[in-house]
Amino acid sequence: MDKLKVLVVDDESRMRKLVKDFLTRQNFEVIEAENGEQAVDIFFSVKDVALIILDVMMPKMDGWQVCREIRQYSKVPIIMLTAKSDEKDELLGFELGVDEYISKPFSPKILVARVEAILRRTNFLEEEVTEVGGIVLDKAAHQVKIEGEIIDLSIKEFELLSYFIANQGVALSRERILNNVWNYDYFGDARTIDTHVKKLRSKMGSKGDYIKTIWGMGYKFEV
Repeated sequence: MDKLKVLVVDDESRMRKLVKDFLTRQNFEVIEAENGEQAVDIFFSVKDVALIILDVMMPKMDGWQVCREIRQYSKVPIIMLTAKSDEKDELLGFELGVDEYISKPFSPKILVARVEAILRRTNFLEEEVTEVGGIVLDKAAHQVKIEGEIIDLSIKEFELLSYFIANQGVALSRERILNNVWNYDYFGDARTIDTHVKKLRSKMGSKGDYIKTIWGMGYKFEV
């Protein structure tokens, strides 16, 4: 299989090198851009970029503008890097279609894990069987085993658990879960998530504790 291409956009060469080194070790092909204009040119000339890691503060064209330009034509996953951990920035990022948001300084290992999680979610890195903390999730068979025993899950419960496992350690809002698991902008009551989570936890027995509640926001799956 060809290496997946990741476009890393940052005006700091040291930051690009750090990210590139870690991604290359995980067998990704890394393309670098040092400003927003260059990033847009490269994205539209290379064509098969699987994911973009994009800094916010850059000369010539900032990360927000790059995101706007690319989102007019493509749904390529975008991870935004920012020095500011500001809720307003984060909300703007999600409005523009940013998939993940990471504040500097960050752990390169965590960044690589987020890249892999997003690519798994978008089926670039499809893993048919995933094993985590005594749970075996088989996508092809649409089956979940806990400690060797098959657990009877509804389609939505299975998809919900798959989404949690693909996003281990990430705090997920109810709205985000609905948009990704239900596959459309859900205008009903976000508490429908709570009902599904409650049923899922109960079917998972002691492993249900992996699904942590984040009060006022949503959930996080953590082993």
